[in-house]
Amino acid sequence: MTGHEGDAGRPRRPLRADAQRNEDRLLEAAADAFAREGAGASVKDIARAAGVGVGTLYRRFPSKELLIEAIYRQEVQRLCEAAPDLTATHPPVDALRTWMERFIDFMAAKHGMADALAVVLTDDSEKLHTRALLADAIAHLLGAVESEALARPGVSAQDVLMALGGISLIAASEEQRDLATRLIGLLLHGIVSK
Repeated sequence: MTGHEGDAGRPRRPLRADAQRNEDRLLEAAADAFAREGAGASVKDIARAAGVGVGTLYRRFPSKELLIEAIYRQEVQRLCEAAPDLTATHPPVDALRTWMERFIDFMAAKHGMADALAVVLTDDSEKLHTRALLADAIAHLLGAVESEALARPGVSAQDVLMALGGISLIAASEEQRDLATRLIGLLLHGIVSK
C-alpha cells in the first residue's frame, strides 16, 4: 500500500531497492512532519529530513495530497499488520493493550493531517474500507483474548473501535496522551473478565 494512488486502476510496478528506500524515508519523514506541524508542513523540510531532493519527493508524490494519502494508507496497513504479530509475541491482553496504544498514536498523527485528509479521503467507501480493516485487526486480537477465556461475552470489534475513536478524540481535545492510556485501561477492564 505504499506509494501514491494517482493511477488508481493501474497496479503499481515494484520500485528498485534504492527508490523503495527513498520512498520509505519520505513517508516516515512526512508522517513525523504532519504529526508535528499539521498539513502545513513544508515539503522541502520533509525532503531534507528524508535525505532526498524535492524533485525525488515530487516524482514519487506529485502533490502534497497524494503524499498524505500514501502516509495514511501505509499507517493503516502497519497498524492492521501489527495485530497478528502482537498475538504471536505477547499474551493476549498485552497484545490488545499494545495495539490500542498504537491505534491512539495513529489517530494522533491522523489528527495532524485532518484538514488534508478531509480533502483526500472524500470517498465514503475508503473510510468504510479503513474501518473494516481496523475492525478485522481488533477482531483478531479479541479472538486471542477469547481463546484464553478472558473476554466478557458480547464484546464486538466495532464497539471497541468506536470506543478507541472516542478515547483518541478526548485525549486530543485535552492534549493529554497519558489520559488515553488511562482510558484504555478502563476499556480493557470492560473487555477482560479476569
